[in-house]
Amino acid sequence: MFSLLIKHSVKVLCRPNVQCVSFQTRQFNEKMRFVQFASDNGKESVGVELENGGDVVDLLASGKLQCGNMVEFIKGGQHNLDIAKSIISSGQNVVKRSSIHLLAPITNPEKVLCVGMNYVDHCAEQNQPVPTEPVIFNKFANCIVGPTDNIIYPDITNELDWEVELVIIIGKSCKNVKECDAMDYVFGYTVAHDVSARDWQMKRNGKQWLLGKAMDTFCPLGPAIVTKDSISDPHNLGIRCRVNKETMQDSNTTQLVFKTDAIVAYISQFMTLQAGDLILTGTPPGVGVFRKPNPIFLKRGDVVECEIDEIGTITNKVV
Repeated sequence: MFSLLIKHSVKVLCRPNVQCVSFQTRQFNEKMRFVQFASDNGKESVGVELENGGDVVDLLASGKLQCGNMVEFIKGGQHNLDIAKSIISSGQNVVKRSSIHLLAPITNPEKVLCVGMNYVDHCAEQNQPVPTEPVIFNKFANCIVGPTDNIIYPDITNELDWEVELVIIIGKSCKNVKECDAMDYVFGYTVAHDVSARDWQMKRNGKQWLLGKAMDTFCPLGPAIVTKDSISDPHNLGIRCRVNKETMQDSNTTQLVFKTDAIVAYISQFMTLQAGDLILTGTPPGVGVFRKPNPIFLKRGDVVECEIDEIGTITNKVV
């Protein structure tokens, strides 16, 4: 977290066709909330929210950053973070929230990895033992959509389900990382909806999870990436999912079986993690398939909200 004094009446330099505004004088302590967005003319950029749901500083408008998307920005490491802070402190290139559309904060990761059965209370609702080592599966980049984009209901499933998840964003390349060093390789966190076709996950395809987890639009993501030093404690955050405004999941990341450092260290034994890789860390209890007395599944027209304290909410309609 850092503190900036925003100056009054600064001259605003804008990219063509991007509406910009200047700051009024104010002192604020702002968390670093990185976003990707598209302007009215379709131009995509990388920015920082001034607050959750607020206006956005267009980081690429100044020309000081040599990157075209969030993954490239993260690869630039501390150098890019320092430039971003200087751009914010200048008070320039602020775009009105009403003039942009938020994209997923990362759209082109090399890997989208997931941890199953990783909440103690989620294991309890299934009457399953707590795993002794992480259960790893994956999605793909085709699953990723933005924080307000639609979820496409595939015709081939009848059991579409919800799962809110905390997501780890890898900050730099690593292999065979020790658990005590793992946080050095984490950039930040965001929110994901691990949309799941339970019939394909649990009954078909030999009960392999892949097809039930990796269909198009099965990973809404956002609204922002909050840097690790801007979160009080990633392992003590309220985590919730609502369907049509009804709370279905309501837990806390204290229930995680394997925390960030253990997950990163474990996975890095098997593969090299790269900057921008995503790791979905599992879901708490309350998913539809384990509802009593009967399962409840999503239908077209349902609206799903996935929320994590200090990060934000993604809201996606099933169509």
